[in-house]
Amino acid sequence: MLTITRKVEFDTGHRIPDHNSQCRNLHGHRYTLLITLTGDVVEKDGESDNGMIMDFGDIKALANKHLVDLWDHAFIVYEKDTAVRQFLESMPGHKTVVIDRVPTVENLAKIAFDMLKDVYHDRYGRHLSLTKITLYETPNCWAEIDG
Repeated sequence: MLTITRKVEFDTGHRIPDHNSQCRNLHGHRYTLLITLTGDVVEKDGESDNGMIMDFGDIKALANKHLVDLWDHAFIVYEKDTAVRQFLESMPGHKTVVIDRVPTVENLAKIAFDMLKDVYHDRYGRHLSLTKITLYETPNCWAEIDG
């Protein structure tokens, strides 16, 4: 199976409220998101994407529109983390993303996959499919989810 992967990066804050380490404190990361797709290679002379599964710029543009622009420089907070939610709500115009689970890298990878899978599915009629999301929280720690 031939796959292609595009890397995008964004900065996001979070906390793991019940964790027994410094991760229970408010902090942020420079996340690296790897988007892996499979699909038919275009084999049509004269088409811009000839020889490609999908143009890497298009992969990035769709990821930015449907995920990165929402999460970049936001604070992602668990809906049941009431103390932090109240604090963030006290700051007018603060970019806050409330999610239904603790914002661990595992959960964020799953949410990212769910947000993006339909965005790429069968795009341009090329049997395109999101096959994997890899989300690095740090250079040494990441989560992966296969489709």
